[in-house]
Amino acid sequence: MIVTIDGPAGAGKSTIAKLLAVELDFQFLDTGAMYRVLTWDAQTAGLDLSATDRLTAHCLVRPMEMRAGHLYLAGRLVGPEIRTPDVARDIHFVADNPVIRQHLVNLQRRWVDDQNFVSEGRDQGTIAFPQAFCKFFLTASPETRARRRQAQLQQQGVDSVFEEILAAQLERDRRDQSRPTGRLLKALDAITIETDTLAITEVVARLKHIALARRPGPQSDSSC
Repeated sequence: MIVTIDGPAGAGKSTIAKLLAVELDFQFLDTGAMYRVLTWDAQTAGLDLSATDRLTAHCLVRPMEMRAGHLYLAGRLVGPEIRTPDVARDIHFVADNPVIRQHLVNLQRRWVDDQNFVSEGRDQGTIAFPQAFCKFFLTASPETRARRRQAQLQQQGVDSVFEEILAAQLERDRRDQSRPTGRLLKALDAITIETDTLAITEVVARLKHIALARRPGPQSDSSC
């Protein structure tokens, strides 16, 4: 069974999805990290990310694995290095590439096959897992999301300016809502949760309650 959590960048999807997975005793799939690690890897390799063919060829052969809820690239555990502003700035080169995107969606489907997962991203309820038994769409104002991003960077020891983060957030929103591939859309059957005034624990509790209420019973078709 699959629970999907979609929404704009900075809405708290990763943190909330991870905690919800623990509450439901499901596994957690951070699809955003998949795009981030390929962006970071291409940057580290010194690639021109605007060179579409070369970027595609590079990303398709990089071995990516999910082990016990942790993402590995070429046998290396993915860490905080993929959460930098530089990666966020360039991630659209990977996320907008239809060939790379389809490759990662195929990996996501393979990893969750016949298992219980909470999967978060931007296209989980619409493209990757349209048959998920429970779908959520988390959102918050750009200002709230920018403040959360700034706090996250501070925890990592990265200096930042709120106005710059907000401007980048608005530009990211514009791109996510207009990109031709993997556009940010709410699934028709997804439940919207606005998180501006809610604590993380409150959001997780609300999602858990809804997911348990919708969870198929023993006689239901619970296939993914």
